[in-house]
Order: sequence, then C-alpha cells, then structure tokens
Amino acid sequence: MQYRHTVGLVRYASKLCWQYSGSRIKSKRHHIACFHATSSNAVSNVSPDVSKTRNIGIIAHIDAGKTTTTERMLYYSGHTRRIGNVDEGSTVTDFLPAERARGVTIQSAAISLNWPPLSSSGPKSSLTADLQTHNINLIDTPGHADFTFEVLRSLRILDGAVCILDGVAGVEAQTEKVWYQASKYAIPKIIYVNKLDREGAAFGAAVKQIAERLHTWPAVCQIPWWQKQGSTFVGIGDVIGTRAIRYAADSDGTDLSIIEMDELKNIDPGFAEEIIIARKALIEICGDNDEGMIDSFLQANEQPLEIPAADIIASLRRCVLDRNCYITPVFAGASFRNIGVQPLLDAIVQLLPSPDQAIDPDVRLDNHEGTLSELLSGKLMIASHTSNIASKKSLARHKRPSTGLIQVLEACALAFKVVYDARRGMLVYVRVYSGTMRKQSMLFNTNLQLSERAPQLLKMYASDSVQIDEIPAGQIGVITGLKHARTGDTLITYTGASPKTGPPAPLNALQLRPIDVPPAVFFSSIEPHSTSETKNVHSALEILVREDPSLTVTQDEESGQTLLSGMGEFHLEIARDRLINDFKAKASMGKIEIAYRECILQPSVVDTIEQATAGCRVQVQSIPPEGEHRPPEFDIEDQGSSTILQDGNRVTILIKPITPSSSDPTSPSQTASSAPLKLPETVPLHVLQSSLRNGVLSALSRGPNYAFSLHSTDVILTFDPTTFDLHNNTTAASLSSAARTATKGAIRSTALENGTSLMELVMLVTVSGLDESNLGTVVNDLSGNRGGNVIGLDDASSPQISPASTMSSNIDLDRVYAPRDPFGKMESGSTGGKGSGGQRSISARVPLKEMVGYLKHLRSLTGGRGTFVMAPERFERVVGMREKVLLKELRGY
Repeated sequence: MQYRHTVGLVRYASKLCWQYSGSRIKSKRHHIACFHATSSNAVSNVSPDVSKTRNIGIIAHIDAGKTTTTERMLYYSGHTRRIGNVDEGSTVTDFLPAERARGVTIQSAAISLNWPPLSSSGPKSSLTADLQTHNINLIDTPGHADFTFEVLRSLRILDGAVCILDGVAGVEAQTEKVWYQASKYAIPKIIYVNKLDREGAAFGAAVKQIAERLHTWPAVCQIPWWQKQGSTFVGIGDVIGTRAIRYAADSDGTDLSIIEMDELKNIDPGFAEEIIIARKALIEICGDNDEGMIDSFLQANEQPLEIPAADIIASLRRCVLDRNCYITPVFAGASFRNIGVQPLLDAIVQLLPSPDQAIDPDVRLDNHEGTLSELLSGKLMIASHTSNIASKKSLARHKRPSTGLIQVLEACALAFKVVYDARRGMLVYVRVYSGTMRKQSMLFNTNLQLSERAPQLLKMYASDSVQIDEIPAGQIGVITGLKHARTGDTLITYTGASPKTGPPAPLNALQLRPIDVPPAVFFSSIEPHSTSETKNVHSALEILVREDPSLTVTQDEESGQTLLSGMGEFHLEIARDRLINDFKAKASMGKIEIAYRECILQPSVVDTIEQATAGCRVQVQSIPPEGEHRPPEFDIEDQGSSTILQDGNRVTILIKPITPSSSDPTSPSQTASSAPLKLPETVPLHVLQSSLRNGVLSALSRGPNYAFSLHSTDVILTFDPTTFDLHNNTTAASLSSAARTATKGAIRSTALENGTSLMELVMLVTVSGLDESNLGTVVNDLSGNRGGNVIGLDDASSPQISPASTMSSNIDLDRVYAPRDPFGKMESGSTGGKGSGGQRSISARVPLKEMVGYLKHLRSLTGGRGTFVMAPERFERVVGMREKVLLKELRGY
C-alpha cells in the first residue's frame, strides 16, 4: 500500500513537472527551474522519521538577510536550480506581488527541503561523515515590526530557530524583540552572523553584543576568514572541526575547499592560531555547562585539540536543548556571496531539536492545564464529566486520570495560519502534535465547537504544493476546504467521529495553547465607492481579517464608518493594496489615524459600580499601572473562577454555586454543605464561561466617553443561575448579551461619577545610523519636540525586551570570547557601534502619535543616513495639557 502511494506521488509530481516546464518556466518570477526536486522531497515525507525532522524558523531584524539565506538553503539542498535574488523579485519564499515589488517579506512562507541532499555532488562541508539526510520544514518570517504577529504565530509551532544578524549593524532592536518572543516559547536557537563580506563588518563586536543585549553566552563555532588586511572575506574557520573552509571567489558556493590545520598553518598561521584559541574557549564554555564535555576533556588528557568533533557537537546539542542553559552557538557567513550556508545547514541538523525532543506543548482540558504528553499518558487529572456546577471540594473528589477518555483521540493539531488562495480557496496551515491527520477525516474544532471534513491535504513549497494523504505527528501541512477554521484553533480527530454530536466531554474542550494577537494601534476608514459595492467590500475584509487576526474591522456607531485597524502604517498600506488589487474591491481608504484607549478612573463606593442584569453581577475597577495586583476590595476566594488577560484588561468569570436555604425543612442542606445546580445539555460549563467572557469583552471594546476600547480595566462577573432562566433553549448569544449589558452598565456608572481618561501607546524607539555631528540634534528633537524620554545612547536593549528574570543573569563580557576584528582591537564590553564606523544609536520612549511620518524628518536631520525601528511598549494615561490638545484634535474643535 505504501509502495502504491509513493508511486502515485512520483507520477503526480512528474505530471506537475511537465506542466510547470511547459507553462511557467518561461516566467522570471517562477524560476524554480523544475518541480522534480519537489517530488523527491514529497516522497521522502510520506512517512518521515520524526527524529530526522526539523521544524525551524528564520528570525531576524529587517534586511538582515533571512530570505537571501533561505534561497541558498533551497539551492544547496537541490530544491531549486537557480539562486533567487530579492532585488530582482525572483525569490521562492517572497512570492506575493507586494513582496517582490518592495523587496521585503510580508507574510511567513513554509517550505520543505532535505539536508544533506538525497543525491549530492561535490565536496561536503559536513562536520561528521555519517550525517544522514534530514527533512527540514523551514518558515521564513518577516522582519518588519508591523508584521510581528506573523512571527508570533510561526514561533508558536516551531521547534527551533535560526537568528540572523547583520555583521555590520550587529544586534538591532527588532532582533531583540523576536529573540524575546522565541525565548517566551522556550525555542532553542542558533545565531548566524551574516553579511561579513561588507565593509565595516565586525564579527567580534557582534559576538559581544549577543552577550550584552540578548543575555546569552555566545559559543563561537565559526570565525570569519579575512585576507588582504581584512578587505576580503574568503571563508570561515571551523572551530569544532579545527579546520578552515575556503570558498572560490564569485562562485555559487559549491566550489569550496576544506583545509586541515597542518596546511592552514602554512597558508595563514595567524588564522590557524585564532582557530585554536576559539576551540579552547568553546570547550571551556561547554565544560562550564555540560558534564559530558568535562568527561571528554579528561579522556583527551586535558588537550582541547584532541577532543573529537562529535563530542563537541553532542555537548553543544545538550546545552541548546537544556532550557536552563543559556548557551547559543554562533556561526559566520555571507549568504549573498554564497559563503557559510552549507555549514549552517549542518548545524541545523546537528544542534536543533527534532519534534520528539522539542518542548512539550501546553494543553487545557476541563479547566485543567498540563502538557500534551501528560494528557496522552493519563497523568493529567481531569474532573469526572458532569453537567452540574459543583463545589470545589466536590470536583476534587471526582478527579480521575485522562487515560480512558484519550483513547478515543486519534490526532491533535493547531491551526497556526490561514491564507486565501484565489485558485484553491482558504488554506489552513496546521502543525500536528499527536497522531496522524488523514485525508477526508472529520475534524472537530474545539474552539468553535463544530465539525468540518478535510477534503484535501497539501505539503507546501512556498506558493507551490503537492497533495498528500496524511500529515503525521511532528509535521507541518495544509488543509484545504475548511470554511470556519481560524488562527489558533485546535483541531482533533477521534474514534467514531460524527458531524452532529461531536466528541465526548470533556474532550470537546481540549485546547492547545492559543496564539496571542497583539492589539491594533493604527486605524483607517474604508469607504465603498457605491452602496452596491458594500457587500463585496465587507466580504473581502472578512477574508483579510481571517487571514491576519492582527487586523480588526469595527463599525463606528456614531458615523457608521467601517474602520480597519492594524499594527502600523505599512501594515495598513499592505492591507489596502490587497483589498484593491487582490480582491478587486471598489473602495478607498481614508487617512491613517492613531487608535487610542480609554480607562476608568478611581471608582466610587463598590456598591455604586456594581450592576446586576439577568443573573450577571459585575464589578469594575481600574488596574494600577504599577502592577497587576488586584485591589483589596476585589480579593476573591477561588470558586472555580476563570480569569484571562486580554488587550490590557483582566476579566474574571465566577459561577455562583447554589446553596439551599437552611430554613427549608425539606432542604438537604442540613446534611450537605451545598447542592449543585444541573446545567442544560445545550449549555455545558465551558460554553457558559466563554459566552459570558465574550459578552464582557464586547462591552470593553467601546468606552463610554471617547468611544475607544477600554484598557487597564479589572472586571469580575458573577453569574447566578437562580436569577437567569436556564433551559434547553438557552443560547450562547443570550448569555453574552446579558453579560454585555451588565458590564456596560457598571462602566457607565463609574464613568458618570468619576469620568474616564484617554490613554496613548508609548513606543520603544531605536534610532541608529547617527554620527557625533547630528546626535545632539536628534536627541533634542525626540525629547523636546516629540515629548519623548531618552533612555540611553548606544544601547538598543530594553528591560521588557530581554528581562533578566526570563533569561540569563548578567554576563561578564570580559569572559566572552570574540576574535579580533580586522580594523583595530575591540575593547571588551564596548558595543558602541565600533563595527559600524563609529555610528551611534539612541533608545527612547516616544508617544506613537509623534512617530507618524518621522522617517522623512529623521532623514532631513541626518542627511539621509538615520534610520529607526520601534516596537509597542505600553499604554499610558494622557494627563495635563497634552490631554486637552489631543481631545481638541479628536473632536475637531
């Protein structure tokens, strides 16, 4: 059966190859040469060995070389026959028209390749002779700050990451941001210092910045090989293998020579000595964190050069996979000059984890949290299924292992991305975590509580695809034909699947860890050209929002305008282009404006800010900006409460248990402490909680005075079933409506008594490319004209991007090994732009409003050399004269 399936795939791929070569090979945009490599990849992925699979992502600051490096990986793996160029718009992963036109990555692209290639020719750069072929599922992510959500949802399903640095600029602000995001998901990482062929490249300075700004110990595994007084980058020094790899000038990277240490001492004795120094430093840092390296060191009679390369690789792998070990291997290269990419592929295979070694995904089932392996093994204790609202002690008595329930679970996957394709419809990208997802299987969406059939499964190669019959655990694939699945939804298959009934409870509530969506900070109005176009425009907007949940569409209740909100000006610009060019919507977009927030002030007496409506009793209070501690009057006992933090607000749902009156002689209260109330079958506990929560969030989406979303609001909703008519006809909509009405009433009550305040988003801004002549001018402009707060010079790091509580403690930079850069000796601990020709940088906190259109102004101040990046930090209250000025602008008078 497997043989027939393999032959079928080969025939299908051959057919595609013939069609591709006849119809698309002439197009410069689709230069992939032939689809024959794809067919070999697809056949190898029919039933892959999970230990020989790598799910990795490429993360970096914008213009660090992510897409360029990906193109080389595809070429050397045999997937393509020609190297794509970003400037020419001929890359494989940047296939959208907007990406080709602008030369930047806008959406993440998934592609699979084999390394080492199934059939390779030429010299190998592998550090071990027995390196077996692995399947690499690679995701190329955007580097622009406006597309942070693309990075977030890709990181959510990755097992490892390659962080690329610009060898000239070093660690930049967005690099720190994506590094922190990857660390939040505990993703093992390696670093690749790129662009070492450019003038001013400084590998040593970049290594020091890694330690100082990313708070990790850099384990230098390669060093750059410069000749002609540092003006020519010719290759790399392999510290692990104690050798050098030299690349022929102006070649495609396959013409390389491996030079052993004895020969290297004659060619470049200084470089050979530096490799030996780097190897000693590498063994020392591994020995400080791995006992296995200490054993290897002793077995080698304490001679660092005698330790086998395989032992060093094994030690580095253990360090990379250890969540408590802050060591990151560092590699060198110049992807545009085709130097260093093959050893980087070796490192991906040798150091990054396979799916069975990656961090265990978090799950939630029946209000109990744990890991997926605990659930599947029966170690996760869940409450016995009941439709009653019982007391905490009663639930504790009925806990049982999850083994029997999970026997019906066949597969579990997370939908992490949704893409609209004009030819194939909606494509839902999934990562399968357990079991095998098969074609034509019935999928149950635990978030939406509905079933859909998977008519077709695909293996994606950027914009191209191959049909497959199944997606096994540890793999990434695409499901077509799903009408409802969204980003972050959990999809399961189970024994005896039925589209009418769904899986047994509480399996129907099983959810993998969701994907957090950052709040939008810019918005613009969307106006159809005519009334007849309104329906088409709204349909196109629905597709855009389903594709990218960081875009939101709202309706202004007063003006009736449709508002599209996003993460930045560029984000909304791309959304407008897609709306008009891709979906052919006849509409126009208004001026891009800032999305403010609204917050309630100190409440009055608690009784006056409570609102009881149809069984819902609501209390509201502002969250202090200093912390997340609940005020004393809001302290509550754990009654099986459900609390979430979303968009800066805290929402707690309490289900009030029923205690019979002791005055009733027929009541069993004399013998029992409480009597649970039976819920209707149509309203199980998780549906009740989610409905009430959605109602509260809906009320928080519009403030009482300025119509902006509420922020820093603490809401407690207590639901009393005795005052709400619960029956089999009760709907989730009616519950949400009751919660929304009660919450709006409570907010209106405190707003009338104490008023509300406007809040604005403060950005963390990093301005770089400055010299001493314009440094003071830019500082004065940020702190004076724009109301910003300069927090540092030559330091793009920030407390919230790389907190010491979640990463390593302070690192002694004097102990960090970094080779000398070609242009002078670098002082330890100095990262003030030495590698970039003495350029300076500024870090500041500036209101978002003041940064709109700042790039043109900055270029005029710096003669066109200054650049900046910014990332959202937090919302802050607007006070004093600034609040009056903003309100005057918003009201138009």
